[in-house]
Amino acid sequence: MKTVQDIIIKPVITEASMDMMAEKKYVFKVLKTATKSEIAAAVEEMFKVEVASVNTINMKRKPKRLGVHAGYTAAWKKAIVTLKADSKTIEFFDGMN
Repeated sequence: MKTVQDIIIKPVITEASMDMMAEKKYVFKVLKTATKSEIAAAVEEMFKVEVASVNTINMKRKPKRLGVHAGYTAAWKKAIVTLKADSKTIEFFDGMN
């Protein structure tokens, strides 16, 4: 059984994600095996908002080097959650603008 904290790992705070907040779109790093319906239910339960849609993106691993050491970044899943127009905003993000 996946809990809400297992599904939503952390928010993604970038310049692009901050610009999307004006359109009530929020970006989260989520569990790789989570489905769109599980993500929507987790966001609704955790933040007490109404979700209109969820878009997911699998972020591939990228090659990185540090001197002679070569490796890869970790692959992860990103979810862009759009809230309904009449829903309240997520309070966690309000202080970041």
